[in-house]
Amino acid sequence: MKLFGIVTVIGLLAWCVVAQEHAGSDGGEWPECGSEENAHRGEFTPYDYSALAFMLVVSLGIGVFYGYFVKPKKDADPESNEFLLGSGMTVFPVTLSLTTSFITAIELLGNPSEMFFSGTQYALIVISALLVIPVAVKMFYPIYYKLNLTSCYEYLGMRFDNKLRVFGGILYILQMSFYTSVAVLAPAIALSKATGLDTHVAVALIYFVCIFYSSQGGMKAVVIADTFQACVLAISLILVVALGWHYTGGPGEVFSMANEHDRIELLNTDVNPTTRHSVYSVIIGGFFYWTSLFCTNQASVQKCMSLKSLNKAKKAIYFAILGLVLVFLFNFYTGLMTFAHYAECDPLRSGQISEKDQLVPFYVMDVFGHIKFVTGIFVAGIFAASLGTVAAALNSLSAVTCEDILVAGVGLKIPPEKASKYAKWMSLG
Repeated sequence: MKLFGIVTVIGLLAWCVVAQEHAGSDGGEWPECGSEENAHRGEFTPYDYSALAFMLVVSLGIGVFYGYFVKPKKDADPESNEFLLGSGMTVFPVTLSLTTSFITAIELLGNPSEMFFSGTQYALIVISALLVIPVAVKMFYPIYYKLNLTSCYEYLGMRFDNKLRVFGGILYILQMSFYTSVAVLAPAIALSKATGLDTHVAVALIYFVCIFYSSQGGMKAVVIADTFQACVLAISLILVVALGWHYTGGPGEVFSMANEHDRIELLNTDVNPTTRHSVYSVIIGGFFYWTSLFCTNQASVQKCMSLKSLNKAKKAIYFAILGLVLVFLFNFYTGLMTFAHYAECDPLRSGQISEKDQLVPFYVMDVFGHIKFVTGIFVAGIFAASLGTVAAALNSLSAVTCEDILVAGVGLKIPPEKASKYAKWMSLG
């Protein structure tokens, strides 16, 4: 049986290699055009820096306000819950916070380039996001509210034992540490090469701002900052699409150009595992991806648990996923719009950009760079996505470390009056 299994695995690997050799390249053929020497490159001006600085300063100000000027009410939950759960939050800010938590800067830069180079098959990911709604509101969150959890890993302790709870907490800490690192560094590199914004400065700014307002203001600061950053993100998306409509063309022209160059593809049912995207991989794979983010990820669970009732949490999930779908659709359209603009000239092949993720920043700088503040607002939107991802991770990591590692794992007894200080130090750490 072992020999049969080894032979089967080798056979499958060989088949995949052969199939990959026969798979077509992404995007087909492109005409030669342009060069890096004659490419028009915008400049990150003081106007753009001021737009970015405004977003960062407001985010810092939210942390200062909730950290130093807003005190927990006397009849409120213990201070630890106030810091970790932001008890008594309302639906609207939690909805926007949930939406921004898992819209990473990588997706904002990667989704348009996917449409540009490979076509629209990946756009079906929005269907899998919608399929998660009934699973979240019928299966997962009723249990979380019934058990009144701070950490979703508490369920593992109740269902099995503390060892599994601690193990789950440690895995989450490792996962989110690596996840946030990639979610910040990758877009910073892309932005630096396309706009000239220094990579180290970008990463340092994102982490400094996030660490400050999440460690000082707790969950309320994170949620309110996410609400503001969601507005910045929405403005940047709408601005790019509106200006693209004027400079590149309307939806009719954009979709016509995409269809002409075989970029419109939605029903690829090929079962070949080397196919880049198919109906099965995007919808089925995407369903489990979104389920893990909205139903079992501590960052999402913690924000929903900050609402007073299950009904409010359900509303937040409904609107958050719908908001996510809307952002993704704007993002996908941006990719098709960019394709319509460069349909006769691939910026990557012509040497105007060196990586696919630089496509949208290059487009913004190339086409709209002469308009004051536009590039800065676009970069602020990318920064907002990174801030939302990191802030959600920091607050959830603080909760998991305190509740699952220190209390449940180590057996440390944290006095209620000192719980907030412990949580703040964990967030900083």
